[in-house]
Amino acid sequence: MSEPKTPEDELAGTEQPFVTHLVELRDRLLRAIIAVAIVGVGLAIYPGPGPLYDILAAPLVAHLPKGATLIATSVISPFMVPLKILMMSAFLIALPVVLYQIWAFVAPGLYSHEKKLVLPLVVSSTVLFFMGVAFCYFFVFGQVFAFIQSFAPKSITAAPDIEAYLSFVLTMFLAFGLAFEVPVAVVVLARMGVVTVEKLKSFRGYFIVLAFVIAAVVTPPDVVSQLALAIPMCLLYELGIWAAQIFIKHTQAPEETPAS
Repeated sequence: MSEPKTPEDELAGTEQPFVTHLVELRDRLLRAIIAVAIVGVGLAIYPGPGPLYDILAAPLVAHLPKGATLIATSVISPFMVPLKILMMSAFLIALPVVLYQIWAFVAPGLYSHEKKLVLPLVVSSTVLFFMGVAFCYFFVFGQVFAFIQSFAPKSITAAPDIEAYLSFVLTMFLAFGLAFEVPVAVVVLARMGVVTVEKLKSFRGYFIVLAFVIAAVVTPPDVVSQLALAIPMCLLYELGIWAAQIFIKHTQAPEETPAS
C-alpha cells in the first residue's frame, strides 16, 4: 500500500518550470527593450529629436499667425520635450515587436481555438490604435487648430508652450487611439459571453449618446473634434458587432467527444 503524499511531494518538480517561465519572461522583456532602444538610437541619428518635434508641431505651426512660433517657459524644456517625443516615437514604432514578444510568451499556454482569437485581436488592436493616432494627426489636428485660430482676437499673438502642446497631443493621441479600439472591446465582450450580439444591437442608441458624451469630455470644447471622435466611435461600434459574429463562429472550442 502506497504512503499518502505530503504537500512537499505535491509541489515537487514545480519549481523548475516556474523558474524556466521567469527566465523566458526576462528574455522576452529584454528583446522588447532592445528593440525599443535600437529604434530610439536610429531616430536619434536620423531625423533627430528636434526634427521629430517639428514634425509633431507641424499641424499647429501651419495655423499660427505669420511669424509666430512655439515657446519654452522652462529652462530644460528644449531638451526634455524632444527627448520625450523621441522615446514615445521609438516605443510606437517598436510596438509590433513588443506585442510579438508578449504573444510568443503567452501562446504556448493557449489552446488552438484560443490562439485563433488572441492573435487576430493583438494584430487588429495594434492596427486600430495606429489608425486612430494617424486620423488624429492628419485630419483632426488641422481642423481643430484652424477652428481655434478663427476665434482668436487679432490683438492676441498666439505663442503656445511646447510642454503644454506635448501634453495636449498625447491626450488626443490616447483618446483617439483608444476610441478606435471599440471593435476589439465589443468582440471581447461578446466572445466572453458578457453580452450577446442581440444585446449589442439593442444598445446602439445608448452607445451613440455615450460616444458623444465621451467626445465632449476628452476633446477640446469645439464641435469639430467632438464630431471627429464621436462619429468614428459609432461606426466602429457597428464594425465590432459584425466582427463579433464572425469571431464567435470561428473561435468556438471543439466539442468534447463522449468517452467510450
